[in-house]
Formats: sequence, structure tokens, C-alpha cells
Amino acid sequence: MTSPLDWIREAASARADAGLTRRLVPTKAHDVVDLAGNDYLGLRHHPAVVAGAVAAVETYGTGAGASRLVTGTLDVHEELEAALAALTGAPSALVLSSGYAANLAALTTLADAGTLVVSDEHAHASLIDGCRLSRAAVSVSRHNDLEHVAELLARRDTPRAVVVAESVYSVLGDAAPVEDLVALTAEAGALLVVDEAHALGVVGPGGAGLVAAAGASGAEHVVVTTTLSKSLAAQGGVVLASPDVRDHLVNTARPFIYDTGLAPGSAGAALAALGVLREHPELPARLHANAARLAETCGVAAPDGAVMSVPMPGPHETVEAVERAAALGVRVGAFRPPSTPDGSSRLRITAHADHTDHDLDRACAVLAELVPSQA
Repeated sequence: MTSPLDWIREAASARADAGLTRRLVPTKAHDVVDLAGNDYLGLRHHPAVVAGAVAAVETYGTGAGASRLVTGTLDVHEELEAALAALTGAPSALVLSSGYAANLAALTTLADAGTLVVSDEHAHASLIDGCRLSRAAVSVSRHNDLEHVAELLARRDTPRAVVVAESVYSVLGDAAPVEDLVALTAEAGALLVVDEAHALGVVGPGGAGLVAAAGASGAEHVVVTTTLSKSLAAQGGVVLASPDVRDHLVNTARPFIYDTGLAPGSAGAALAALGVLREHPELPARLHANAARLAETCGVAAPDGAVMSVPMPGPHETVEAVERAAALGVRVGAFRPPSTPDGSSRLRITAHADHTDHDLDRACAVLAELVPSQA
């Protein structure tokens, strides 16, 4: 008889042989240029954002204390929801404890056994898990292929349908044809769920995202999810939708009902970050200028958002490049299967609005050494 853990050890050995082992490594506070994190607007240490977090903790304590439906709904939650709706133009907002929870909440309540979900093949893991947990029939569409989405919708034999996409994708950094998806789903009588995690604060009018840029924020059949942990430098997630959808989530979404409310410090930080973005509307443009310079150095197209992806020969080479960059004072990300939707290994590089010319000079010098033949 084998040990109950033998299969775990065998899987670990196989990962090591393939160069796919992942380890938790504490990030050290030392002088590096960060091209790996998702603090796109550079607000994580902004004095106003830190002060917003501190003020919320001093007012409400360190935690919400209970689920939102018990005693865990705080004034700061409602202020944050109003500010997020105002930025994006959405009719209403509901904040949750993470972006992952927001996607699970949206999909498990908007789809069921009587629903066909058409999900883009590059959708984030949280969207995939939401699709699975919804118990809907799921069809995976080719990446950004409108004709395939339309074909799958036309074949459906369910009374309801939901189309799932990201507005800016997290690995390749490319944008979805949001405006066309809005029109297609309206014509097909389907809901459209768009994850704007990598678009909020980065693209669209005032950083409002691609749904707002498409003029679809108030469309009844469009539901937006996003995170507070990237451009807004905090933690948490939000669903932006019609009041009917918000009420439906409040009453039926298990990741909302059975979870403690968003921590006050995170809510206060995100609210303050929205204030900084309002006061400094030039931040997204600065981010895009920095992204264009990094992309040119890597020999890849300028990204639609902050994320760019540099193909590498394999996982071992990717990890080696990351380690070489770190030794030279530049932090870049390593994406390897199964994190990459196309099964390739890539360097994932993110631009930040607070990178100075000196930071970019330093980063580009290192990147030029790492990827000249891989671009």
C-alpha cells in the first residue's frame, strides 16, 4: 500500500523536472525597478492612499467584523461603491473581499443549469472557476474571435446565455473587442460579463475602463467585474451592474453572503486611490508612455494596457532570465504553464506610471540583455 501523499510527491517531482515548480519568496524592500507587480499607477506607497487606509482603520477597526448582511456593511463600503460607480458610469456597485470573489459571485449567480456560458479561452482562472461552479453548460470560444462567439450562441438550446471576457487580458496584455461584444450579446439576448482587472485606472476615459470607453457602462445586459488590488493599490473586488443585478448578488451570491466584508483599511485605501486618480488624470497617459518604451526595448508591440508579454524558449530559460534580471536590480515576472493560456513560457513585464526616466534607463538596459533574440 502506498502513502496517501505519494501522488503529491510524484506530482512535485514532475513539476521540478519540467521547470514548473513555484515557490513563495518574500519580496525584499531594496533598490529594484519593479516590472513584475500590478501597482500600475504607482499608488501603493502614495501618502494619500496610505493615509486613507490608516484613517479607515482608526475609524472602523482592523476588520469589518462580520459579513455585509450581518453587521459588516460600513459607511466606507458605501462611499467606495458610489465612487467606483461614478468613475465607471455604472448604475451601481457591490464591493467584495477580492477580485477572485467578485468573479465567482457574478458567474455563480448569473448562470445556472439553464444557461450556456461562452468563455474566451484566455479567461482568468477566477472566471473559469466561476463558470465551473455555476453548473452551466460551458463552451470555450477562440480568443477574441467574435464569429466563434456568435456561432456558439446561435447553437445554444438553453433559455439563457452569458458571454465571458476580459477587457485587457492578464498574460498577453491584449484588449478584447468590447464594443463588438456588447453589440453581439445585445442582439443575441445574452448577458456580457467583462473582467476589467487590468483596465481600471489604465484605459478608458479617466481610467474608467474599456466598457466605459465603449459607451456601455449603463447597458442593462453588461456586468463588469474588477479588482481593487492593481491600479487602486488596495485589495478587494467589485461587481458593477444594474441595481437588479446588484440586488440579485446581495441575495444569492455565496462569496458575498458568507464572507466577511471587505477590510476597512483596504476600502479606505481604494477610495483614496480613486481620489488621487481624479486629481491626477495624467497618470494613465504616463503609464502608457512608459509601457511603449519598455515594449520597444523588448521588441514587442506596445500593449493595450500595462501588461506586455515576451515569449521565451521554455520554462527553465524563463526562470533563468528572471533570476538574471533580479541580480541586476530589475524585477520581472515569469509566466509558465499552466498560467499561460497558450502553453508557452513568457516574461511578463508591467509598466508603472511612477517609473522615472532613470528607472526606465536602468530597466531597458537589463531587458536588452535578456531578450534581444527572443522578441
